Amino acid sequence: MRANLTVAVIAVLVSFPVLAQNAAQTASDRTAAVDFGQTAAIAALNFQQGDAAGFNRARDNFTADGWKDFVKRMEGFLDQKGAPIFSSSFVAKRDASVLSESEGGLHLRIPGTLTQSNKIGRTAYRAAIEVDLLRNPAPGGESIKIQRLESITCLGASTACD
Repeated sequence: MRANLTVAVIAVLVSFPVLAQNAAQTASDRTAAVDFGQTAAIAALNFQQGDAAGFNRARDNFTADGWKDFVKRMEGFLDQKGAPIFSSSFVAKRDASVLSESEGGLHLRIPGTLTQSNKIGRTAYRAAIEVDLLRNPAPGGESIKIQRLESITCLGASTACD
């Protein structure tokens, strides 16, 4: 009986460094995912009028469904060749906040300023980017892609963009 207790105590003590290493790796993975999400989302909202190649460069950072949804939100703002009919620039006010986390993904919000312009004029908005990231295990490491990206414009005293 005493030998079984000793073995159990040793097993628990030996497992602590492994558990601590997994927790540190998870925090590191989460930070890397947030950094990727912020960089990729901002890049997707920074494009020039008439530059289809520049606009489509962001496609690799999206899931197939995520890109379809993003392009659908741009419907009416892309010409027949898929080039945007306006220029867009997003500048983050601060780093992304994690609003929720699940086993397979993260939901982020990035507050900032969204500026859109065309030949007629230019408008800047207080805005935030809502980003859903999807994490997929892949050979050689985890794959992270944008599942949903939506820009939100804030008016008046709204705190969603702070």
